[in-house]
Amino acid sequence: MKVKKDKVKLITLGCSKNLVDSEFILAQLKSNDIEIVEDEDLAENVIINTCGFIEEAKQESINTILKAVSRKNSGKLKGVYVAGCLSDRYKSDLEKDIPEVDMYFGATDKPQTLIGILNELGVDYKKNLVGERSQTTPKHFSYLKISEGCDNPCSFCAIPIMRGMHKSKPLQDIVTEAQKLASKGVKELIIIGQDTTYWGFDIDRRRRISEVLKAVSEINGIEWIRLMYAYPSRFPEDLIGTIRDLNNVCNYIDIPIQHISDNVLKSMRRGITKSNLVGLLEKLRRDIPGLALRTTLITGYPDETEKDFDELVDFVKEFRFDRLGVFTYSHEDDTFAATLPDRIPRKEKLSRQKQLLDVQKEISHANNMNMIGKNLKILIDRKENDQYVGRSYLDAPEIDQEVLWGVKI
Repeated sequence: MKVKKDKVKLITLGCSKNLVDSEFILAQLKSNDIEIVEDEDLAENVIINTCGFIEEAKQESINTILKAVSRKNSGKLKGVYVAGCLSDRYKSDLEKDIPEVDMYFGATDKPQTLIGILNELGVDYKKNLVGERSQTTPKHFSYLKISEGCDNPCSFCAIPIMRGMHKSKPLQDIVTEAQKLASKGVKELIIIGQDTTYWGFDIDRRRRISEVLKAVSEINGIEWIRLMYAYPSRFPEDLIGTIRDLNNVCNYIDIPIQHISDNVLKSMRRGITKSNLVGLLEKLRRDIPGLALRTTLITGYPDETEKDFDELVDFVKEFRFDRLGVFTYSHEDDTFAATLPDRIPRKEKLSRQKQLLDVQKEISHANNMNMIGKNLKILIDRKENDQYVGRSYLDAPEIDQEVLWGVKI
């Protein structure tokens, strides 16, 4: 007689790296014949994979936990399990403040997290499923996480506190995982990690991200490989030729520069000067034809003066990034920057963020107008009513622009 197992809802918060972790959890749950439900009203247990990166993300995670706990207290849920970065960073505080949660697991507890949650649900952890994921993205693209943690000492970032130091995933494990995804119909692999260009350095003191791209590029069925989270300091120059020369590696790179002022870069402990940073960006553009260059910036950092901000605005106007995102500075516990007075009011941070995004909006519009009349391969992500929504190699899912087909303007 088959024993009925509780229905489970898995909530994933935060970045694509968290999403990959959730896909490993889902694979284990499904292998134990646990029914995964989307409707919270149908769930008997909830697993929350939290984010603790910045203040807004932490608050979202806490609110989600409190909502689940409220449902448990009213008898609508049997169990609430919390995993991920917030749990890793503030586990003792959470256990004290929200004791109604059945168990807390940290992001660095894997596979202990899986084993613990599964045991609580009365099912087994299956070692033979290591590397198996239950895909939650559309079937044609997937994220491929090649490492955990980060060794960079950025003053504003709590990732090393939550995720630990950098640990490269073995190359064969990466290839095996990519092959499994390709066999399921994945056409686009998006390479992610806290610092993808650091891959291999913890193994033999060499940055060997090119080896990863070359190995994955040989897998049948993979048409696009997209590199995210490249760190500008000590950038491996052989990567430039790899991106340029491999046909299925997109001429696209995400390289978060965070700022351009030497004053702010030094205080942020980014390990690079404005001169070297500009030299790298110009070399990337010069040596990779048709490169789509994405970056992210932080404004409102404690040591950012009005002069520093004006310098950043001028640089964005001059360099004209293809894709750009802007975060406001968030004061994070236990980071070096947290020892600095948070001098800039939130209203001013938001004003600076808007000013940068307004500049980029004009740049993006001009870039898009220059695309008129050009032919590009488009990967269709979905259909909405009578139109198709897709992306070219210039755009990563969820954060960049989309191409609409069948739209009358």
